Amino acid sequence: MPFIDDLIAFSKIAPGEISDTALRLARFSLLDWLVCGRAGAEEPVSQKLREFAAREGGIEAASTFQGQKLPARTAALVNGAASHALDYDDTHFAHVGHLSVGIFPAALAAAEEVDASAADMIAAFAVGAEAAIRIGLVLGPRHYNTGFHQTATAGAFGATIAAGRLYGLSQERMRAAIGLCATRASGLKSQFGTMGKPYNAGIAASNGVECAQLAALGLTSCDDGLMGNQGFAETHHAGVPLETAGWDGLSGGNLLFEDNKYKLHACCHGLHAMIEGLLLVRGDGIALSDVAALSLKTNPRWLKVCDIKQPRTGLEVKFSYAWLAGMTLRGDATGARNFYTDDLAIDPELTAFAEKVAVTGDETLTDLQSEGVLTLKSGETRPVSFDLAAPLPLAVLEEKLKTKAQACLDEEGVRIWTMLDQLEHMSAREIGALVSG
Repeated sequence: MPFIDDLIAFSKIAPGEISDTALRLARFSLLDWLVCGRAGAEEPVSQKLREFAAREGGIEAASTFQGQKLPARTAALVNGAASHALDYDDTHFAHVGHLSVGIFPAALAAAEEVDASAADMIAAFAVGAEAAIRIGLVLGPRHYNTGFHQTATAGAFGATIAAGRLYGLSQERMRAAIGLCATRASGLKSQFGTMGKPYNAGIAASNGVECAQLAALGLTSCDDGLMGNQGFAETHHAGVPLETAGWDGLSGGNLLFEDNKYKLHACCHGLHAMIEGLLLVRGDGIALSDVAALSLKTNPRWLKVCDIKQPRTGLEVKFSYAWLAGMTLRGDATGARNFYTDDLAIDPELTAFAEKVAVTGDETLTDLQSEGVLTLKSGETRPVSFDLAAPLPLAVLEEKLKTKAQACLDEEGVRIWTMLDQLEHMSAREIGALVSG
């Protein structure tokens, strides 16, 4: 069966076919997305997109962070960008993309429009997220390493499938929606460190709603815009045979989404293994002036993503091994939402420390691993090593995400997480009210 047929069939699976673990993680992702969106709602990129949306106007159908009601497509754009503004949202490393910020805004907008339940919205997200992961695997490392941002490319297909499921698209109309998305999906890694990166997440969500809505209206598309001749995969540098994508008569009990990872530091996820490794060796703190050198090894893909040698802004600091290493060792609040100001980029202590940091690529390390050696001026050396793939029990993860929520939003973050066990009994419009605050 062609890949797109598997994809369409999977988009229709019943919620009961989705594993309990995947659904629980999807609920975690929803609340974590709400926290990230509420915390990022006052960021400049969020303000500018709300201004843009207000100028467009239109039917007030869906909720946005900061309380505006907007057309579904525009709401998805605004919410996607706002929730990725702090770069604090979840990541799936199988295709290196942020799932919640591209897919939940589309799912919420569509679910509010049709008055779906929160449970149906969460199931649609889980299905869309899995589709994005599998498409990301088909596109493969070459796609990402060439410069495409999979949050916006593979993520747009996930958003389309999630929205299309909620709009009740037939198999024929879902095929058309995927085909339309193939000519719409876009996003480049060259935007990292600028407002263009969170905008990429908004693009994914907006494209998902738009393509699903147009397909519902009867707009036609090629039969296979994803894998067909001159389709998205062929034209966007896919280099992975389909059989390696793991799409093997997929059922809901075999979801790669169960490996989703969550950020506990408000910076690029490629830096988190290094941060966690340094936290293990720093003890009560290390004076940066006592450090002679830090040599670090990482997967080579990250050298083009988060190894900015001399960041110029707070946004660029979020993509700098050298800066985050110094910040971690001296005990800075790497998980605080408002910490990454432009002043960090000209911090004299961090600037001096950065000259002691050497980062090299190592193909033997996965995307989730980091290894290195911290050498003190005393001659003492401390090995630095961490693997983000290490299993984390769901109960432990839940507590860490609650702590993150409180750090981001104080008591409001606590209130959001009290909703966890109520989600199955809520409507999507009640979730929209949480978004609006």
